[in-house]
Amino acid sequence: MTGRRGAIGALGGVLAMAAVPGARAQDAGWKPDRPLRVIVTFPPGGVMDISGRLGADLLGRALGQTVVVDNRAGAGGNVGTLAALNAEADGYTVLLGSMAILGVNPVLYPRGGVDASKDFVPLGTIGEVANILSVLPGKVKATNLKDFIAEAKRRPMMYGSVGNGSSSHLAAATFLKMAGVEATHVPYRGSAPLVAAMLSGEIDFGFDTTATSTPHIRSGAFRALAASTTRRASALPEVPTFAEAGLPGYDVGLWTGFFVRKGTPAPVVAALRQAMARGRTPEFEERLKSAFIDPLVIPEADLVRWTDENAARWQAVSRELALQAD
Repeated sequence: MTGRRGAIGALGGVLAMAAVPGARAQDAGWKPDRPLRVIVTFPPGGVMDISGRLGADLLGRALGQTVVVDNRAGAGGNVGTLAALNAEADGYTVLLGSMAILGVNPVLYPRGGVDASKDFVPLGTIGEVANILSVLPGKVKATNLKDFIAEAKRRPMMYGSVGNGSSSHLAAATFLKMAGVEATHVPYRGSAPLVAAMLSGEIDFGFDTTATSTPHIRSGAFRALAASTTRRASALPEVPTFAEAGLPGYDVGLWTGFFVRKGTPAPVVAALRQAMARGRTPEFEERLKSAFIDPLVIPEADLVRWTDENAARWQAVSRELALQAD
């Protein structure tokens, strides 16, 4: 994943380009003359929804046009993805895509009627969210990843995720495989029941995003051992990455980005990509961080290759781990 880290390192250059005075909204020869719609494949209120709304605001400001968020939850995101696929390929319907939508769902829902990795083209990335490996202090003695792996090999453990096939589940399954650990999986339907199970002592450890984990880690209810991304999460800078904690090569960051249907005219795609680049102001980056989302910028020249490689990687991992939908 060195290419990804290099792309992230280019953030400063992208922001500088976006801030050039007199940037032209019509560089690509297309300007929307009516409101756009962003389809978010999750319910309102969660970190994915927040990412989509912040991205919609960015796009609207850059285009000088209203952008409406349309939440279409269900089937792990396939309901909203299919709705975006069935819309006109004219640039007025944008899909909030993610590692799960492109890299997991084609494996979980092979007959779902849509494969986002093949049916959509990227406009730009928005941000990345870490899943945090947290343990319950009353049930787990280990205070670091190395000791936790040793403890998990000595006795049976149960772990929770926010659902089968979720990024939380993928992060946990990848960790278990790389660490050579076996544990019983208990899938919950979302973060709230997972947190409740952790607090009540039903499970030994769990994986959940910084948005949900941070308050409980800061209160001492949970003990954080590692973050699933290659960079430390800005919300929890004291928590090492898995690579730093002793598991090199581990990287299960949940990224988000905007996509449109394949077949959308090239000038439209180019104009939307330029608008996303213009909108990446320092203020926007801070708004992401305040929502527990770390900025992620992939330069336009690398965007298609990066998303294709990312999708292929996680589809292969999903098949290898034999992930199954609920």
